Amino acid sequence: MSGNESRIQAIYQITNREPQPKKAPKRLEEMWATDVFTLSKMQECLPKTVFKSIKKTIQTGEPLDSSVADAIALAMKDWAISKGALYYAHVFYPLTNATAEKHDGFISVQSDGSAISEFAGKLLVQGEPDGSSFPNGGIRSTFEARGYTAWDVTSPAYIMETDNGSTLCIPTVFVSWTGEALDKKTPLLRSNAAMNKAATRVLKLLGEKEIAPVNSSCGAEQEYFLIDANFANARPDLLLAGRTLFGKPSAKGQQFDDHYFGAIPERVQVFMQDVEERLYRLGIPAKTRHNEVAPGQFEIAPFHEAANVATDHQQMIMTMLRFTAKKHGFVCLLHEKPFAGINGSGKHVNWSVGNATQGNLLDPGDTPHSNAQFLVFCGAIIRGVHTYGPLLRSVVATASNDHRLGANEAPPAIISVYLGSQLEDVFEQIRQGELKSSTGKGLMNIGVDTLPVLPTDPGDRNRTSPFAFTGNRFEFRAVGSGQSVAGPLVAMNTILADSLNWIADKLEGELAKGVDLSTAISTVLKEVMELHGAVVFNGNGYSEEWHKLAAERGLANLRTTADALPVLKESYIEELFSKMGVLSPVELASRFETYAEQYILSIEVEAKLVVSMVKTMIYPAATRYLADLSNTSLSLKEIGVDFDKESIEKVASLTKLAMDGVSKLSDALSKHDFASIEEHMQFLSQTVRPLMDGIRGYVDALEGEVADDLWPLPTYQEMLFIK
Repeated sequence: MSGNESRIQAIYQITNREPQPKKAPKRLEEMWATDVFTLSKMQECLPKTVFKSIKKTIQTGEPLDSSVADAIALAMKDWAISKGALYYAHVFYPLTNATAEKHDGFISVQSDGSAISEFAGKLLVQGEPDGSSFPNGGIRSTFEARGYTAWDVTSPAYIMETDNGSTLCIPTVFVSWTGEALDKKTPLLRSNAAMNKAATRVLKLLGEKEIAPVNSSCGAEQEYFLIDANFANARPDLLLAGRTLFGKPSAKGQQFDDHYFGAIPERVQVFMQDVEERLYRLGIPAKTRHNEVAPGQFEIAPFHEAANVATDHQQMIMTMLRFTAKKHGFVCLLHEKPFAGINGSGKHVNWSVGNATQGNLLDPGDTPHSNAQFLVFCGAIIRGVHTYGPLLRSVVATASNDHRLGANEAPPAIISVYLGSQLEDVFEQIRQGELKSSTGKGLMNIGVDTLPVLPTDPGDRNRTSPFAFTGNRFEFRAVGSGQSVAGPLVAMNTILADSLNWIADKLEGELAKGVDLSTAISTVLKEVMELHGAVVFNGNGYSEEWHKLAAERGLANLRTTADALPVLKESYIEELFSKMGVLSPVELASRFETYAEQYILSIEVEAKLVVSMVKTMIYPAATRYLADLSNTSLSLKEIGVDFDKESIEKVASLTKLAMDGVSKLSDALSKHDFASIEEHMQFLSQTVRPLMDGIRGYVDALEGEVADDLWPLPTYQEMLFIK
């Protein structure tokens, strides 16, 4: 099969595809959490004392009473077997952004040769996967293989059902034999504990007596692309790198804005409904679905949940999107920028903090100027983002997210805080030392008699801000589509804990002078704004003016991952995580080593693909076309017809330039004498990627010249618009 024969067959397969049978809709109540070992299911099958113990652990965070583990394991096993499960899996989240599983059977062979189903408490509480091949950033030697999983009681077990059967999945942490965290869940749990401790300290200073545990919450808006598998399977770059390394823009892209919030294509909606049903059965509160800006791009967003559970659920959403896409003949792309020239995909992480007694601590109420609790917590975040902005940039730094950050659909690499006009005015009054009022909600009369007068929020939203206040939470918009939300949540929880402790120290100092609480709060918040108000920016984050102003304010602009990741090695970042008890210096260093290695490997894979695809796909197509043009030219010349040689010369020139670029890229990839991992990353960022971009320019130009029946790769027009 040559040229575009594979493309023609792909189009035929897609356009003649039998639609997925539509299932009768089920009631939400019939599906909800049917595959989750919830508290209500525990209450049905556990002795009262055991249930009371496990419930207390889940709701208050007290240590699990090991004496109840056997009873819980037995009930969990019986429930799982009733759902068709023969295996259980400890599910954990290594430093790869992926989900890992180790499966074991509910089987115990007896002395008489018979077998019984068995699942003891010690097997529930602790597992031992081989930890040698997971990235650890130098924590362990490669020959040291032991790693432990430990049951995270606060995240419920569930049944994962696939065509191959059902498996009981148990969320766990993953640590080394020597106790260091090898995963993303352990630091998240630690960061939440640190934030809870600091928040409780501040709330007590504010006069609160009854204080429930403070937890962070998360709601992540997940963007993704759907491409027909027939096209994706014909693109080595999509299969191995997750993005198109070549591709001439389609004549029509997103410029009409006709896809954004448009009618969802029927085939895609059937896929979405299938995903949602599976998520509902797993107790994942999918709430919103819609078309995104780019053709072929969509979004799913859940309700907010406790950060730990939300993180597990977010991983499950990504898994379910990919798994279900295959069943519908799609490939789900979670790369941040799979197609050049159109919008990429992010994961807007909505984050807040609160508890059962004081509620949402980031809810300003109708009169935020008089809401001391809100002002203190919001002020702590302003200080945290200003002090540790480079850290927030580093935790969203990946090779793939570099394509998105700073583009027109994503926030810039400069980390700033958007408060909205109401809160900006309130905190400016605080800076001036005279807090009197705040703008209230307004009313909007649309001018249509049949429509009611609508209330309006006191502030607009800002899509160009990487860290924006949106009513009762902050939205961290710079997180990448394919990332785990755990890293950003760890950073946000930790910097908030640090800032709350700073504020508590300051408040205690003021109160010790004999001033009243209200005056102490005003004094401390005024100092926050004087020291850290430079991070507040309500304008256009895409503008060149902001880049200049940000530099004047001393805000870092870490444009690439090669620039951002070394922040993790800074002494003040090491001190932050160490004093908060979230990451030891060894654990933090391991994160830098691991993420730097992933950056290097990602670019090297892409570069090798560029070399391979040009040599084996693009060059043969271009030379065949040149041969055709040359033969045509000779034939026409024989009959006295002049042939325009410009096309031949242009194709020949572009082909030579592409091959020359491949030669330079191959030479660059052979370089290995780097003094440090930082130097290696900068070389890839400043030398290898520009070489790849140059080759792409020539190849994309060739796509516009070479006859369509010879071009070997599915085009942007085909992939984005044929569903």
